[in-house]
Amino acid sequence: MAAGTASRFVPLSAERPKGLVEVKGEILIERQIRQLQEARVSDITVVVGYKADMFMYLRDKFGVSIVMNEDYARYNNTSSVMQVIDKLDNTFVCCSDNYFPKNVFIRESTDSYYSALYADGKTGEYCLTTDADEQITSVTVGGKDSWYMVGHVYFSHEFSEKFRKIMIDEYRYDKTRQGYWEDVYIRHIHQLPKMKVNRYKDGEIQEFDSIDELRLFDESYRNDTRSSIVKKICRKLHVSESEVHAFKNIKHQGDYLLFNFKVGETSYLYNDSEGEKIERI
Repeated sequence: MAAGTASRFVPLSAERPKGLVEVKGEILIERQIRQLQEARVSDITVVVGYKADMFMYLRDKFGVSIVMNEDYARYNNTSSVMQVIDKLDNTFVCCSDNYFPKNVFIRESTDSYYSALYADGKTGEYCLTTDADEQITSVTVGGKDSWYMVGHVYFSHEFSEKFRKIMIDEYRYDKTRQGYWEDVYIRHIHQLPKMKVNRYKDGEIQEFDSIDELRLFDESYRNDTRSSIVKKICRKLHVSESEVHAFKNIKHQGDYLLFNFKVGETSYLYNDSEGEKIERI
């Protein structure tokens, strides 16, 4: 899945899709495609939407299929799943912006599973309850000291068949279209074949929600954000890129971009509807 705008990743996501961000010398989605191919997965489909043209080179470079999600801007990831609903069958469902230091696809499985990391303390993530057989019995949004959903998922043939029918039926409703496919899974968890938890150690699945988080993993971003917008900010304020941080999206729609950031402890507002205006707040 590579259709979303990843608005929390401003301003870099205003310039390129998050899946095309370079991390430690590799493009995120390219690294994931290579790992899938190393695991002998040859039928790979990329669902695109936001800045879709930027992904098209992947067809020639890796031989993947590309499917357009025209509804990416108004609906959530359920709309991406619906674009490939007939393809689900012993299938990995992946997010293009995850980074796996080691190849997570090598280990073969016949059971459906959702990957998980452990959160110490409170978290707003989708938290899992499991039974003695490591099967997921319930999911709650938010929890404490809990394993939570993150990363890739594996749909077995049996799970795919049942989930497809439920998803097609549910997609008639706006609530479903505005939500995540995981929400459909949660609502119908007792009607679907069991899905196991696949537990990973801290660091084995990397997810970056902001440039600040990426900088903790790839230090090269401290002095070079790869963002032309950040470079313009630095020229106007006469600061280095390492001094600019705490980017927070307010609105990103089409070519319109409005976000907060800090230089040291001083807060600023960037507004490109007014000739790239930078205002201290």
